[in-house]
Amino acid sequence: MGRIIAIDYGRKKCGIAVTDPLQIIANGLTTVPTHTLFDFIVNYIKTEEVEEIVIGYPKQTTGEESESLKYIKPFVNRLRKNLRDIPVKWVDERYTSKMAFQTMIDAGLKKMARRDKMLIDKISATIILQTYLEHRQEILP
Repeated sequence: MGRIIAIDYGRKKCGIAVTDPLQIIANGLTTVPTHTLFDFIVNYIKTEEVEEIVIGYPKQTTGEESESLKYIKPFVNRLRKNLRDIPVKWVDERYTSKMAFQTMIDAGLKKMARRDKMLIDKISATIILQTYLEHRQEILP
């Protein structure tokens, strides 16, 4: 059984989370500049067995597609074209940034630490991955 990678895609930075090899626990891995994301994923797959990739699907609170989807779809298409053996799935990412921020507060992080956008992105990716693990039967490809 391989790991599952989750991506919280942003125009400048992307948070990345992964599961353990048994796909039980979601852990934040890192945050990378968006322009290096594809190479990061390819290099990660060379060192770790990866079974699936999940990526946050940005929706507005109304359920309509977010404007940022136009930046994410080309990346997802590139993944699907170049990594044909690894399924790429979408997960609704509404409110993950707010949930990540609240997680930081609940963890007792000081105000300065909570301003770390890279940490928020990594936590958001972890929330996306945890959501996927909890609801995989309901997730559409």
